[in-house]
Amino acid sequence: MIQYNPKSWFSLIFHAYSRQVFRKLFPAMLAVAALTAGVCYVELEVFEEPMEVSNVVHSLLGFVLSLFLVFRTNTAYDRWWEGRKQWGALVNVSRTLAMRVREFGGGPEVRAFFQTHIPSFVDALRDHLRPAQPEQLARPEAESFARANHAPNAWAQAMEREAARLASNGTWTAQQHWLVSQNLERMVDILGACERILKTPIPYSYSMFMKKFIFIYVVTLPIGFVSTFQWWSIPVVSLVFYILVSIELIAEEIEDPFGVDENDLPLDGLCATIRANTDEILTRG
Repeated sequence: MIQYNPKSWFSLIFHAYSRQVFRKLFPAMLAVAALTAGVCYVELEVFEEPMEVSNVVHSLLGFVLSLFLVFRTNTAYDRWWEGRKQWGALVNVSRTLAMRVREFGGGPEVRAFFQTHIPSFVDALRDHLRPAQPEQLARPEAESFARANHAPNAWAQAMEREAARLASNGTWTAQQHWLVSQNLERMVDILGACERILKTPIPYSYSMFMKKFIFIYVVTLPIGFVSTFQWWSIPVVSLVFYILVSIELIAEEIEDPFGVDENDLPLDGLCATIRANTDEILTRG
């Protein structure tokens, strides 16, 4: 995730990210500019006088399009923010679980078990949410779980099995086992919430209609703009296209918050935080 100072206007205006978006859209902008130039040539050179077309329709469609774009970006940001809340909750639950294991006792073997398994569950969840990414080298303790069809479930089940064993042999009381199980249940709930975000994309019909709407709006803009801007219609239409499609690209990027794009969540940093907190709690004093 990009770290930035929201008060630094000039650095935001000229940040390299905007240049990356421009490079991505440049071929499409050239096509739009060529189309606009063709319309300008026909109306100004062939017809010798531009057609007088009212801009009322484009004004109304522009208002409707703006509402669609607002809804689109809000929906995408809701998915991004929901993912961040779930991972923030995972940080807190991991800390609480580590504290309870530490205070409930059971010896260094129990602490070492959960010191390995808590952050390993988090690492497995991160890798599970990035199915398109190359597989990372598994640590030695993770080799038996790497073959599981659902690695995060395997790690959670192992912790629950260990908690049940400690309760059955009298190391933990039933109340202590219940408290630990509550944390494990919460971790599995977070896993399910993240999977819901990952596996429920924006409905196809909505995404398709949005792109068609932008395309038709931009393609028909030159017809109404030539009479007002003449040859200046070329940069004006290109600018309108750049703004509209940039908003759509931003929404597409943040609607899947678990990837490795620049604006996605810093899952690697959150995993490192949980591992460091767990190590500190379970090895303290």
